[in-house]
Amino acid sequence: MSLFNTSLVWFRRDLRTFDQAALHEALSLSATVHCVFIFDREILDPLQARANKADRRVDFIHQSLAELDAELRMHGGGLIVRHAHASTEIPKLAAQLGVEAVFINEDYEPAAVARDAEVAGALMADARRLVLCKDQVIFEKSEVLTQAGRPFSVFTPYKNAWMKTLMAAADPHADHPLLHKYATAPDYRRLAAAPAGMPSLADLGFETSDLASLGIAAGMSGGQDLVDEFMDRIRDYDTARNFPAMRGTSHLSVHLRFGTVSVRALARRALQAMHSGEGGQGAAVWLSELIWRDFYFSILHHFPHVATQAFKPEYDRISWETGPHADQAYQAWCEGRTGYPLVDAAMLQLNRTGFMHNRLRMVAACFLIKDLGIDYRRGERYFAEKLNDFDLSANNGGWQWAASSGCDAQPWFRIFNPVTQSEKFDADGVFIRRWLPQLAKLSARDIHAPWKAAPEALKRAGVTLGEHYPMPLVRHEEARELTLQRYAVVKKEAKEAA
Repeated sequence: MSLFNTSLVWFRRDLRTFDQAALHEALSLSATVHCVFIFDREILDPLQARANKADRRVDFIHQSLAELDAELRMHGGGLIVRHAHASTEIPKLAAQLGVEAVFINEDYEPAAVARDAEVAGALMADARRLVLCKDQVIFEKSEVLTQAGRPFSVFTPYKNAWMKTLMAAADPHADHPLLHKYATAPDYRRLAAAPAGMPSLADLGFETSDLASLGIAAGMSGGQDLVDEFMDRIRDYDTARNFPAMRGTSHLSVHLRFGTVSVRALARRALQAMHSGEGGQGAAVWLSELIWRDFYFSILHHFPHVATQAFKPEYDRISWETGPHADQAYQAWCEGRTGYPLVDAAMLQLNRTGFMHNRLRMVAACFLIKDLGIDYRRGERYFAEKLNDFDLSANNGGWQWAASSGCDAQPWFRIFNPVTQSEKFDADGVFIRRWLPQLAKLSARDIHAPWKAAPEALKRAGVTLGEHYPMPLVRHEEARELTLQRYAVVKKEAKEAA
């Protein structure tokens, strides 16, 4: 017997039909289920205000929705798609359809939490329910805590507790039932038909982006193809992931961001590869990356101040570089004109594709913060605008790690040398040449620091510094000393606290 006669599933960061918690729960508990996606103007209007009309993320969502709608229609349903303010449109649509409950998969970002609370209040006032499901993480909120019942702030003990919690839920006669909870297809016969038609990108005020030319396939099928391709090379992930010229990472982050893949399914695949031995050390390291993702969601939930402030309050006392000179340096960093080839190649990759290799995210972030002395929040905002896979918790966690202000961050006195990072992880300069063709004729020795090259070597390569490629904005050795001075306020406060 169904608990609800009619329900509504509100799709958000979960654009798939398989292993989808809210859809599965709604179909299990309701006689009739409607499905909706809202192109939320609270999110889209600011993008249009910045004249970002060919936004890859909007295009990715739009393409993924077309596939999702087609899949739902194969089962007799379909998507209702609206372009409106979700906080008012969902209660309005719930009333129009006469639903008793709206099912959603939880979102943990502060703005989303506030929006969902507003929707819940409006529904409750109309005698309807908002049913929350867990879908975009394995463990959420307070499901993994210390023995003292507190949230973890260091990753390794969190990971150990995460694995213990997962294994405690395992049944020796089944493969991790917690991860299989929604893997079985629900009764799609309960889906309600939806009116045909979805607004075009032009209707929304956007344009087709360059996803196709970049080889980014959206939707469930695009995600599954990537999963299958990555599983063929997961064994080498632990080493290959560090080299930006290689296809060593999974490239699944954008699919995780929009839920066209299931994190439970990915964890299952990683565990299977680990237990079979076929995944080698790579599968274990990749599972750790999925656990980092849960960890940062947990940090955002328990310490929401990190969205605007340092996790460690004493780091907000640091005096960052400001004024015209800092603004010029920041702009040069954004545009890939720092004079440090690996940093510039990374920024050009981001600007032209919306993707940046994870190793290079650390290198570029550390350069902005600890070589240029610029507030990490400026870089965090730039990545948020440019990254196809932008996710507040992971982006914030990564930037605060680089700034040493976050949980389990690198020590404040650890300062990446962009040249040695380049020599170590792009030794032959393959990645640099891909994004900085003007340096292509430099030798593998000279390409990491062109200003150190002999004049005749630059001449043979057709490079005139200051014309074809900029001189360095700063000297790393000098910048390092200034950073140590800048961070001294943190060291002083730590001594006083002791």
